Parts: sequence; structure tokens; C-alpha cells
Amino acid sequence: MHPLNRNYIIIRYFLLIFGIILFTYNAVVTDKKDEKSLTEIKPATLFNDSDILFLKNNFIAFKEALAFKESQGKYTAINTLGYLGKYQFGITTLDRFNIKNTESFLKNPELQEKAFAALCSVNKWILRKDIKRKVGTTINGITITESGILAAAHLSGAGNVKKYLRSNGDHNLSDAYGSSIQHYMKKFAGYNLSEIEGDRKATI
Repeated sequence: MHPLNRNYIIIRYFLLIFGIILFTYNAVVTDKKDEKSLTEIKPATLFNDSDILFLKNNFIAFKEALAFKESQGKYTAINTLGYLGKYQFGITTLDRFNIKNTESFLKNPELQEKAFAALCSVNKWILRKDIKRKVGTTINGITITESGILAAAHLSGAGNVKKYLRSNGDHNLSDAYGSSIQHYMKKFAGYNLSEIEGDRKATI
């Protein structure tokens, strides 16, 4: 074999082996980078309590998080105290919105969503002065936010939330399952509910 041909073959094999080594190295480095990027993602970026992916802190995220706490997001849920639906409405609240047929209400997701939005509007109007005065302040180590106030109002009623805020946290009512106003203030803080307008006469 001619010396030039032998050298050419040797060079080709050398380049082939070098290429295989380089490819394998890049693949390993890429895998490690991908693994690192996944481990650096905080769980909250992927999931929150309501298993909702990648939601912003807006009204939709707020209502879904609250619904998961109330009923695990189930429209047909009825608890042991008779509270109904995805947001666990009481009969008095349903009467406020002229909803009389509870069986039909449980089968109507659209109606439940409208009722929840209307209740938030009513509570925001009732608590408008307290929202203006108290948002941004701290009570028992908890920063007061509008969404925390409205979540607590859903739990225990706007009147009890007024008492909590005006007593500087002394009136911390709990429901039959042990959830307190203060707990809801903290758990549901920081959502942007600017799209909800206070309306004393909100209807569905």
C-alpha cells in the first residue's frame, strides 16, 4: 500500500474516533444540564394546592385555589354541614342570589361560577373601607391583602372579617372544621383581584 494511502486511512479513523468521543461528551453534558435545570425548578412553579399549572396570581388562580380548599374543586360536593358545590355555598347565600333549587345548582357549573363572582363583588363592596384601611398592614405577623380579606369573607362572612380587622386579629373566628379567618388571610394572600368590582347589588 502506498504510504500516502496508509496515512489517509489513519487520519480518517482518527477523525472518526474523535467525532464519536466528542458526540458522547456533548450528550452527557447536555443531560446533566437538563437534570440540573429540572431540579432547580421550585415545586410552586409546577403545582400549587389546587394542582393548577402555570396560573398567574389573578382572579382565576384565586378562585381555583379557594375551590380546591373548599371542595377539591368538585361542583357536586356537599359537606357534612350541608354546604354545596365547588365553593361550598350555604343556603342563605344561595337565597341572596335567588337560587332555590339546590339539586339544579349542583349540576350547573356555570351558575356556580357566576354565583361565586357575584359573592366576591358583594363582599368587596361591604368590606371596601376595611380593604382601603388595612391592606398592606400586618396583623399577627400576616400581611393583609385584598384577596386574603375576600377569601376570609367567603369562609366566615364579611361581618366577621370586619370584626377581625377592626379588633386587630382578636376576633379570629373558625369554622366547624377548624379553618380560621387568620388562616385564610395568610393562605390566600397576594392574588390580584382588581378585575372584581365592589357591587352591593351584584346578581347572576
